[in-house]
Amino acid sequence: MDCDKGFSSSFMLLKPEELTLFDLITILFSSDIEKRKFVDSAEDKEDNFERRWLIFISIIVQKLLQFFSKPMSFFGSLAEMWLNLLSTNRGFGSLSLNAIEGNVLIPEKTSASFVSFTGNYDLRTELDRNIKHGDPRYYAALSIMASKASYENKEYLETIVEHHWEMELLGSYDFWNEYQEKATTQAFLLRDKKDVHDTVVLAFRGTEPFDADAWCSDFDLSWYEIPDVGRIHGGFMKALGLQKSLGWPKEMKQNSSRPAPVAYYALREILKDILSQNDQTKYIVTGHSLGGALAILFPAVLAFHDEKLLLDRLQGIYTFGQPRVGDENFGKYMENMLEKNTIPYYRFVYGSDIVPRLPYDDKSLMFKHFGTCLYYNRHYEVQVVEEEPNKNYFSLRGAIPMMANAFFELIRSFTISSTKGRDYKEGWFLRGFRVTGLVLPGVPAHLIQDYVNSTRLGSANVFLPGTKEERVNKPLTFCKYPVQDPIKHVIYRDWSVCVLVFQNREV
Repeated sequence: MDCDKGFSSSFMLLKPEELTLFDLITILFSSDIEKRKFVDSAEDKEDNFERRWLIFISIIVQKLLQFFSKPMSFFGSLAEMWLNLLSTNRGFGSLSLNAIEGNVLIPEKTSASFVSFTGNYDLRTELDRNIKHGDPRYYAALSIMASKASYENKEYLETIVEHHWEMELLGSYDFWNEYQEKATTQAFLLRDKKDVHDTVVLAFRGTEPFDADAWCSDFDLSWYEIPDVGRIHGGFMKALGLQKSLGWPKEMKQNSSRPAPVAYYALREILKDILSQNDQTKYIVTGHSLGGALAILFPAVLAFHDEKLLLDRLQGIYTFGQPRVGDENFGKYMENMLEKNTIPYYRFVYGSDIVPRLPYDDKSLMFKHFGTCLYYNRHYEVQVVEEEPNKNYFSLRGAIPMMANAFFELIRSFTISSTKGRDYKEGWFLRGFRVTGLVLPGVPAHLIQDYVNSTRLGSANVFLPGTKEERVNKPLTFCKYPVQDPIKHVIYRDWSVCVLVFQNREV
């Protein structure tokens, strides 16, 4: 069933299932896109060749991903099993000895000790014990660890959240994507409840390396324009719960024939139920990669539906390596909404990470970032900027510096445990992947490891009060008292903040 586009004022939809070779070739030479079966557009013509070229690339990639989805999944399962086989048997040497003796330990995919392919880049499970509630970095550090955990199975989540973090796991969910006709969107909720605070964390899972469905969502350059909101990336909207026949109705009846719930509507009702039980309970939303896109789109749809309770209780949005999700008008709509509801939005970008630089921000595409970007270099020094450097990534001028930076990141992987501590030690798997950065520097920079490090080692001052313009345009100023003095007085632009110091650490 085709989507009822009545909720949007304009649109451009790509349908790879209806692709034919003739249409694929013809789109490069003809502006009559209404004649192409795999394109459904409000406009009959597209005169811009670069846009048609991007449509061409997007539809080919989606078709290839669909074709290779099963081999990708099979290979990913093998790679994941091999990594867990090594760790369960304590390395290749022990595995070989166990094989000779017939005592090989076979890992269970649903067990609490089974780690995803993505999780094997960074095996840390503990929160930073030096970052407590009240530290400006606390929610950022908790958010990236929740985003990291979102890639794991339910048993792993329960063990980490409840036994390591001593928090409550509220639920882990697989959500239905009506366009892919599968449950391809994942998220989980935890509750961080202590005497002085009660915070729910909603974490969306990002793109797994061998998940063809998630990659299709990323590469789907379809878009919808919602009146008074702007144009929004279609692939991300579909993953969040866009309905084929209804678009974004405020209320949606449960469909008993659907194998799984829909992300936006199910999560909205879960949060409403939790928040209605306690006036002091608040929540934050987070995600890495695709999860970051869903994390910022979730409050966008809440605002579209005027969900005042959920907007009032939203304490912050933390995204890591998030791609662009909409056009300039959507950015203005979101900035006004965030300011009106006093919702902090922190978009983390590490180094040469390619994902935040996609889709392009140029004359051929309308996608743009909004809000304030926290940009971290390889030393985990942070800058508050409007846009990350080299915003569209591909640049001959920028290629050599990025490759050089990737080389120093590889060197750093051997020294960071001695300079920053054992918690930052990197394993052989991550180091091997960093080697690919010498050719494709934007890929290893997208990994969770560096985002975890950024929240722990980066300055806390970027989370202190101040307007967007102040944070972008003015440097921080410090007035440091002697270490033995229990109070450090921090001058933050026109704000004066007293921060306790205990054993040389801000608490």
